[in-house]
Amino acid sequence: MTNPYTRRGVLRAGAIGGGAALLGALPGTRLFAQEPQKPAELIVRAWGGEWVDALKRGVSDPFTEMTGIAIRHDLTEDNEIQPKVWAAVAQNRVPPIHVNWDTTTNATKSALRGVTEDLSDLKNLSGTTELAKPVGLDGYPIVNTYGYVYVLAYRPEAFPDGAPKSWKDLLDPRLKGRIALYNDGIGFHFPAQVAGGGKLEDIPANMQPAWDFITQIKGQQPLLGEDPDFTTWFQNGEIDAACTISTNALAARKNGVDLAWTVPEEGCKFDTDGLWIPKGLPENELYWAKQYIDFAITPKAQQVWLDGLGLPGVVPGLTPPAGLENDPAYPTKPEDFEHLIRISSRIQVENESAWFAKFKEIMQG
Repeated sequence: MTNPYTRRGVLRAGAIGGGAALLGALPGTRLFAQEPQKPAELIVRAWGGEWVDALKRGVSDPFTEMTGIAIRHDLTEDNEIQPKVWAAVAQNRVPPIHVNWDTTTNATKSALRGVTEDLSDLKNLSGTTELAKPVGLDGYPIVNTYGYVYVLAYRPEAFPDGAPKSWKDLLDPRLKGRIALYNDGIGFHFPAQVAGGGKLEDIPANMQPAWDFITQIKGQQPLLGEDPDFTTWFQNGEIDAACTISTNALAARKNGVDLAWTVPEEGCKFDTDGLWIPKGLPENELYWAKQYIDFAITPKAQQVWLDGLGLPGVVPGLTPPAGLENDPAYPTKPEDFEHLIRISSRIQVENESAWFAKFKEIMQG
């Protein structure tokens, strides 16, 4: 998974002052009078492909340049690393990673389990928008870093009459074997609820319309995968349409594929990802892990990181990537969210495992 989901000016001087922001720090300089010992490296869990490349350019490499601390990216999938982190915390062992780049829903599960460090003391939070604050949780056990849309990405040559207007257009027989979804259905459950004749307000009590529509889609023999797969499939000409985070379509377009995306009439899911730190780290490593996240929410880091992903960030004044200004997949204004579906993280936390299982049961049935 992914993601979606950008640019803005410089934090006011007060937010940068105070010594905590890493902007302007040079290799070997001390940011604080009593700066803890630096570890040789920090391990940051990340998604592969374009995702880790963008994080490396915008956050990890500049952080190393400023602090001398190497960043190692662990590309274990978020759902696979989760039980390992939980077990380490429960057994009072040092966790296998320092920073987890995670979906907000997955991160909320960890926060509710009590395995996340509080990040409320990060100095650069004062320069972020309300999107950075996790909804329904006390403090900042997670810092949201950007938002994203699960768009309907499509190859224009496969849709000569124009952009698909509805998710139902994926049921066209000529698209059999030529569409793709995430392997757990993430991003597709909510628009499927509407496309199946249901109501969003019935989530989670009555999701039968979603399962009925997904059963219809199953007959189209969709390819099922993760973020890097979508880019590859589009590049190789294996698919004509997909429900995916816009970043994956943008990556394929950058590589020369004629690709577009749209928000169909039923809407698209909007969500956020964030960064968090598991409990149990040595004190000095916890300090530097916090500095990594604090740097990730500066305009300097967000501009480069999110340019690479084509996603709207959590600091005001960033410059949208070329071609994405006023794009439905790059919401920044209230009206941009009118056709986007936002379901509370708590509802997703309480039901997502069951939704994923039901999707896989339908697809494997």
